[in-house]
Amino acid sequence: MKKIVLGLFIFGLTIQVQSQTVSLPETLISVNYKYLDAVDLDHVPERVKKLEKEVLNYKNIEQSKLYDDEHDIYSVSFYVPEGKIVAAYDIHGKIVRTIEKYNNVRLPLVVMQAVSKRFPNWGIVEDVYYIKYHIEQDSLKQEYKIKLKNADETITVKTDEKGAFL
Repeated sequence: MKKIVLGLFIFGLTIQVQSQTVSLPETLISVNYKYLDAVDLDHVPERVKKLEKEVLNYKNIEQSKLYDDEHDIYSVSFYVPEGKIVAAYDIHGKIVRTIEKYNNVRLPLVVMQAVSKRFPNWGIVEDVYYIKYHIEQDSLKQEYKIKLKNADETITVKTDEKGAFL
């Protein structure tokens, strides 16, 4: 009987020793999930994603001099040498709208093919990538302004992210 009680006692201790702690991955809860979903694109260059991440991580909503009482929003500008974002936040830190501009980004393949098909002997000199986001319309508008050159002629064309000319 002593052996059975002792055996159960030791068995009870060993069960507790083999228990394990499960660590869960970090979960990101954001009030700006709509913006995050809208800008989560595959063809976007890394420098664009980096600046958009700064917009998402901005938490300084206490700056009352930026706050516009009339519209319950405040605007913050983010700059890097290759681009900028002007984001409008509400009083809770939620992104209401953004306007983004980036110079000389790598164009998506669809856009390059559309330009080379319509303008076969022209070369791309420079481009500007515009992104406009608005929470109420739950939309993301992307536009490319491309400067083309052929010999001594220069023209500017606009396309959307699918290569359709505007």
